[in-house]
Amino acid sequence: MRTNTSRHYRQADPRAAVGVSPPFGQGVPPVHTAAAPTTTFQASRIVSDVSGPATPAPGTGGLDAYRVPREPYWRPVADEVALYEAAYAVRMPIMLKGPTGCGKTRFVEYMAWKLGKPLITVACNEDMTASDLVGRFLLDAQGTRWQDGPLAMAARLGAICYLDEVVEARQDTTVVIHPLTDARRMLPLEKKGEVVNAHPDFQLVISYNPGYQSLMKDLKQSTKQRFGALDFHYPVHEVETEIVAHESGVTAEVAAKLVHIAERARNLKGHGLDEGISTRMLIHAASLIVRGVPALGACRMALVRPITDDPDMRDALDAAVTTYF
Repeated sequence: MRTNTSRHYRQADPRAAVGVSPPFGQGVPPVHTAAAPTTTFQASRIVSDVSGPATPAPGTGGLDAYRVPREPYWRPVADEVALYEAAYAVRMPIMLKGPTGCGKTRFVEYMAWKLGKPLITVACNEDMTASDLVGRFLLDAQGTRWQDGPLAMAARLGAICYLDEVVEARQDTTVVIHPLTDARRMLPLEKKGEVVNAHPDFQLVISYNPGYQSLMKDLKQSTKQRFGALDFHYPVHEVETEIVAHESGVTAEVAAKLVHIAERARNLKGHGLDEGISTRMLIHAASLIVRGVPALGACRMALVRPITDDPDMRDALDAAVTTYF
């Protein structure tokens, strides 16, 4: 028996907040959205060691620490907001696919804020087990106690559970989500001998980067077909310029130059680069420039050096930087 919490999830016992809810399709309340916000991006906080209150209060009050306190900036690029709202209205599980740093996590945070729902985020990795998601028995001074994992907590109390980079987890771990993503909407806790019927507000969201897929790291079709999917890409030039300027405080002129550099680098994906320069990286570079770092140094530090160690590729990217700065 393991006597300590997982390094992926540390949370006190939320058993006081138990409430078995109606099964899928029954008693689902209407969705109330916040007023239309000023509307994009930047990778947001990822709660790897899912943090929260030491002892959740009875009812949904135990999830207050997981609510998004302020409106995240989100610049819509298509109809992704309306599609997500429709999916949440019927509690459809959602899969977000796109390259790194394009705004998948920020979008989930924005939608959680807009819908007024708590958000529990888990950064998946290859060492994560099913127990890290659903929970385990622990030993303390009082004896043995059960501790819910982040997935069980979200299902029990009614939060949006976001599994970031889900393909990093082993397939024998991800299958634990299957009962929650079909008409059953339930989570069996086999070690505890309990079945948690998902709260009416519960929704599961997963994300991954299709560019990192391989034969060993991909979702099974039996998992994929339980989800609706939204594709994310880097925005068009004008929109990405607006995002970089807004998030960093740099001028639109400098932001446009940074986006030009990123567009050149993205054309090299598969021709020396595994991944192009992301919007998140552009915001990092722009933030350094706002702090007074010379543009050449900021771009080399935030754009070129992180994505390649190949001398020839670095020279090519440095040349692209000097073209604009």
